[in-house]
Amino acid sequence: MKKTILTAAILMAAVCLPAQNKSAGINLSIWKDICTQPYDSTQTTYVNIGLLSTMNRLNGVGINALGSVVHGDMNGAQITGLANLAGGTMRGVQIAGISNISGNNTIGLSAAGLVNITGDGTRGVVISGLTGIGGDNTAGVMMSGFMNVTGNMASGLQFSGAANITGQSFNGMITSGLLNVVGENMNGLQIAGIANITGTQLRGVQMALCNYATQVRGLQIGLVNYYREDLKGFQLGLVNANPDTKVQMMVYGGNVTPANIGVRFKNQLFYTILGVGSMYQGLNDKFSASASYRAGLSFPIYKGLSISGDLGYQHIETFDNKDEVIPGRLYALQARANLEYQLTKKFGIFATGGYGLTRFYNKSGNYDKGAIIEAGIVLF
Repeated sequence: MKKTILTAAILMAAVCLPAQNKSAGINLSIWKDICTQPYDSTQTTYVNIGLLSTMNRLNGVGINALGSVVHGDMNGAQITGLANLAGGTMRGVQIAGISNISGNNTIGLSAAGLVNITGDGTRGVVISGLTGIGGDNTAGVMMSGFMNVTGNMASGLQFSGAANITGQSFNGMITSGLLNVVGENMNGLQIAGIANITGTQLRGVQMALCNYATQVRGLQIGLVNYYREDLKGFQLGLVNANPDTKVQMMVYGGNVTPANIGVRFKNQLFYTILGVGSMYQGLNDKFSASASYRAGLSFPIYKGLSISGDLGYQHIETFDNKDEVIPGRLYALQARANLEYQLTKKFGIFATGGYGLTRFYNKSGNYDKGAIIEAGIVLF
């Protein structure tokens, strides 16, 4: 037993190098103030193993069960079960069960179970179980389970389960399950499950249910697309809108669906129509209904007179008409040509001719086909 104690004492003395060497060498730490090498503001540590350690500078490997604090730069690998802190620049690898924090630049890999906080000038890969927060001029890859937040400038790739938020400009690709927000300019690709928002100018592509940008130099793809000032590109969606978009009500009927009401979103050239109808013809006198979507182009011919053409999809519910021949649901593919005359600024009339195919959802073949004849009014 005495030999064992003597041997341990010799080893501990060996790793406690004199302070004037300015090097901590091997640091075996049990607690912040209980370690074989006390903290010294002039020292550099090369190997650190312990529970919770405090060091001036780490140039090497630090492995701690609870936490690790490096007051200056960390160059190498900093691994802990709970949290890592590097007060200066982190160059290398930080891995923590809960969080990593670096005061200045992060260059390399930072991975944490919950939160990563990096300073300005991040270059590398940041992986967070919950949230990644970066300062200005963040470049590289950021991945988080919930949210990524970056400062004035960011570039590279960002992936998150819920949201990505950049204070000013982003160059690259942003993908999230819900929302992407860029405060000023977006150059690249935005993909979100719900909405993309670019505060100033989009140069690239937005893909989401709803897309917004002040100016667009590229493509918006979604159910609802909106730009506020200037478009030099293309919008592809159920509803494409801008401040000059006319939102108009349409009331019309014809030989296919006698009673219809719809909303038209009309831009200078393109328009889309969302409509509902009832009393679908050919299904006897019981109640039936439909919902439709149409997209097309409109061209002025003369004062107040315009011609347009569109393609449409119609979903039909037959309700009590369902039997062995008529299923509960049908769909129709339709093409129309329209002639419209605007009597006043808020009232117009139109006539339509077209052709449609009504088909089964559950099997191949047509239920019905034929010409479409309609007429109606336009309000607002």
